[in-house]
Amino acid sequence: MNGEWSIYSPFTIHKIKIRIVLSLFKSITTFVFDVDGVLTDGSVLVLPDGLMARSMNIKDGYALQLAVKKGYRVLVISGGNSPEVKDRLLKLGVKETWMQVSDKAALLHDIMQKEGISKEQVLYMGDDIPDLQVMQLAGLPCCPADAVEEIKAISVYLSPVSGGKGCVREVMEKVMKLRGNWSEDVTVRAQ
Repeated sequence: MNGEWSIYSPFTIHKIKIRIVLSLFKSITTFVFDVDGVLTDGSVLVLPDGLMARSMNIKDGYALQLAVKKGYRVLVISGGNSPEVKDRLLKLGVKETWMQVSDKAALLHDIMQKEGISKEQVLYMGDDIPDLQVMQLAGLPCCPADAVEEIKAISVYLSPVSGGKGCVREVMEKVMKLRGNWSEDVTVRAQ
């Protein structure tokens, strides 16, 4: 009798949910990230010359470079505009960066249609209201630990790491390890 009830225990249900989420990670071939609040901590330092400086995590940079090197598609879609961020991403090998995008969902939908990318292949990480619609196009919508509640509510996976503190690395590493693509590549520089 005890064995019959164990399949309904919270622990067993939790293990089943983890397996389902991990299977979603294993299907990912395309990463899509927001900038502010995901690749950065969401802070903007306004300098005397009007430049708005952002801080990005070096560990995220390693994972972005490795993913590109391993053949994953990496896209960055932002409503903001920062030539400096775009330049940094380009140096990391991320060639598909869109800034000042007013309709992120329409852009991602067009890319997916044009390139034949299925929903199940896409991981999107966002943190705030402008990401609500576009996240629904992804088979694996994710968010950093400090995302707003509305984003947490629609996310399949909530990273234990905050935006700009390595949350991008955390999800990318999980995907690449599950797919057997994670490696200690010393040719990938920390930047």
